[in-house]
Amino acid sequence: MNRYKLRSLMFHSGFLTDDGGWDNRPIHEQEDNFKRFTELIVRECAGVVADAVDHREPASTYVSKITQHFGVK
Repeated sequence: MNRYKLRSLMFHSGFLTDDGGWDNRPIHEQEDNFKRFTELIVRECAGVVADAVDHREPASTYVSKITQHFGVK
């Protein structure tokens, strides 16, 4: 597992603060963090899929398909 990448996604979604701590809001108040984290994970997955199929379609094509599958958008 690439811990640096996962930590980076957690930071960019808002779960981790600038000082490396956690967002201390109650979990039910962090829907914005969950949405951003999900989108970032999906973008990573789409990039992997695009690489696996020799870049026949841009990664953004897969982002849309994957987010729709999970009901994120």
